[in-house]
Amino acid sequence: MSERDASSMLLSGHAYSAPRWRFTRWIAEPGRDTPAEIRKALVGSLFGTLSIFFGGVINTLMVALVITLHLKRPEFYAWLALEAGICASRIVVLFMARRAAQAGRATPTDLHLVLSLAWAGSVGLGAYLSVTSGDWLAAALACLSCAAMCGGICFRNYGAPRMTALMILLSLGPICLGAIVAAEPLFLLTLLQLPVYILSMTNASLRMNAMVVATMRSERENAHRAHHDSLTGLLNRASLLAEIRDASTRRLAAGRFLTLLYLDLDGFKLINDSHGHGCGDELLIRVGERLRGAVPGRGLVYRIGGDEFVILLRNETEHSVQALAQELLREVGTPYLLPDGLQAQLGVSIGIAHVRPEAHTADAILSMADRALYRAKAQGRGQYRFAAAV
Repeated sequence: MSERDASSMLLSGHAYSAPRWRFTRWIAEPGRDTPAEIRKALVGSLFGTLSIFFGGVINTLMVALVITLHLKRPEFYAWLALEAGICASRIVVLFMARRAAQAGRATPTDLHLVLSLAWAGSVGLGAYLSVTSGDWLAAALACLSCAAMCGGICFRNYGAPRMTALMILLSLGPICLGAIVAAEPLFLLTLLQLPVYILSMTNASLRMNAMVVATMRSERENAHRAHHDSLTGLLNRASLLAEIRDASTRRLAAGRFLTLLYLDLDGFKLINDSHGHGCGDELLIRVGERLRGAVPGRGLVYRIGGDEFVILLRNETEHSVQALAQELLREVGTPYLLPDGLQAQLGVSIGIAHVRPEAHTADAILSMADRALYRAKAQGRGQYRFAAAV
């Protein structure tokens, strides 16, 4: 799976709670400049890649079982029991978290992270016991298992590089201690090998984290550009049509009203031609800001091309729409002081479609508002007209 596919999956997945404990917040920290939306996706990644998760669980349990049956010593029976208990707990917590995320409830993220560290520590404990047992078959099997797990740890936990580093240290670090205790000269080579391996795998996790975060940032920016006007930052025509279609098919059925106020600036072309496109662009930005300020929390504002804007409202009465239209005429008509000292004044004409959306297509509703706008401009500009009565 590519980083693009992975990030797309994460950005659209269920929401898992951010860790709350101080320690778990620290180990799950992806970087201070990471946006909140990406942080949520990275937390979700810690619960994903189930094939790697269950592959690791099965591998470590099988290795622990084989070594325990081979050596038949009390400390290995205890290790096997510990490994089985941790793995069972991880599975239970994982499925609890997935159900909670699907239901929109808080997830046991802190417990999930702590159990992941406990599992890595248990793997390291088994490697230490095997290396110091004097049985080199057990030592070789345990060390190979630890090394194999590091790849999965690195790939599965790229959303939390610090946790990856700590898990690798907990699983491989005890091998170095075991080499010292075993006092086998040849095995002391691990004191040189393992630190390099730990550093390289940790660096790989950091690089993977950086690549995925960069990909997510790029996708968020691309998505923003696809749905927003590049000059004003307002939503664009594609977003408007999608929102109307959604209202027509689902959200505003059962007789409720959808209102489109289609605005066209009066006098903009003259100012733009006389003072340049820079001045015109600044005016469009200022108009967009005023329109947003006129409908805070009530509706959405779109720039659909040139000097044309649309405001979309839901469940407004005809009286409230009329009051808003009058306010918009005043607000947009108030003079603008531009950065170069130029004072500019615009007018605005407004066409209004106030309809029950279930009976119309998105294009039809937009066309109704457009025709009402044409009537407003034909009758003297600086006015508003309704295309449909309540």
